[in-house]
Amino acid sequence: MKLNIPMLTGRIDVIRTALSRLQELGSIPIEDFLKDYKNPASAETFLRHCLEAIFDIGRHILAKTGKARLTQEYKDIAKGLKESGVISQSLSERLIEMAGYRNRIVHFYHEITKEELYQILQTDLEDIRRFLEEIGKFIEGHNN
Repeated sequence: MKLNIPMLTGRIDVIRTALSRLQELGSIPIEDFLKDYKNPASAETFLRHCLEAIFDIGRHILAKTGKARLTQEYKDIAKGLKESGVISQSLSERLIEMAGYRNRIVHFYHEITKEELYQILQTDLEDIRRFLEEIGKFIEGHNN
């Protein structure tokens, strides 16, 4: 089956836009970030957009390539992408953690702290960039 390239590029654009906003928020000094209630709320929203788009992309690739068992569970999507050779082992491990965090954002949003969000902005955005890089290589290789 063929990949739906417009859908994939649309989700990639969502990730790139949200990642850019997350980087802007991460450049704000922590004191200023914590002072303005809009900053953590924006960070949470943009992070959720990235995570949803990442797993939408992964689910689509697994469905269209038939390389792994279809699932709705985000952690299984991360494992399936690794098992089918779409992404590296190390990125799969990070995506499994991201899947857990996505569930926290959606179901345990009241437990997420502003400080925790700021820490993610400082230390974890590289994982999203790695996803874009590895998935881009897969899409390019698959189309050729």
